[in-house]
Amino acid sequence: MLDVQGLEVSYGATRVLEGVSFSVLEGRIVALLGGNGSGKSTVLNTLSGLLRPQKGVILLSGRNVAGRPTHEIVRGGMAQVPQGREVFASMTVAENLDLGATTRHDKAEVGRDREDVFALFPRLRERFRRRAGSLSGGEQQMVAIGRALMSHPRILLMDEPSVGLSPAVVGDMIEAIRMLHARGLTVLLVEQNVGVAAAVAHEAKVLQGGRIAYSGPAAGLLDNEEVLRSYLG
Repeated sequence: MLDVQGLEVSYGATRVLEGVSFSVLEGRIVALLGGNGSGKSTVLNTLSGLLRPQKGVILLSGRNVAGRPTHEIVRGGMAQVPQGREVFASMTVAENLDLGATTRHDKAEVGRDREDVFALFPRLRERFRRRAGSLSGGEQQMVAIGRALMSHPRILLMDEPSVGLSPAVVGDMIEAIRMLHARGLTVLLVEQNVGVAAAVAHEAKVLQGGRIAYSGPAAGLLDNEEVLRSYLG
């Protein structure tokens, strides 16, 4: 599904990613972990076309999309839920969701996907005509996920979906990710919350110093004292 090879990204003279390589198999949930400044968000933004790598290959279903425009990558089947949600506060829930489908022309399928979003997040149907900025943080996260799903992706990139949410809402997010996986969606999840990663992911990759420092099963992360101490603080 997704194969990243030798990814290098710099901000000016500062190298942020140093030859990052990993794969996400179809139907899997992979968590990308690491401390602040480790490059996690840079990886996602490069995969989705918001940043251009200096070197490396990003194979999406066998096609190299490294450096391609974001709209082409979205059409290729990859969508991102950004860190901090980034909903359009002055627009309604309906308008935010419609933005996720701007690259599509299959109106009937778009309508079915909107119904799927409402099935996943019933509260969004109730708040369909409300401005997104008036919603709670958890509801805005639902809008951000729903907007990404409206592009009908095969792989979803999620950038710290639990940040700033109450424990109860984090539990809702975990359940939503599990439901998306049950529907066949592949997920690359960036998280600082090791508990969330261990609860939903099949595999974990840990970034440190711009490189993949650890790769292994996600289920044992909370019991792996060496990984917690050495790489996650």
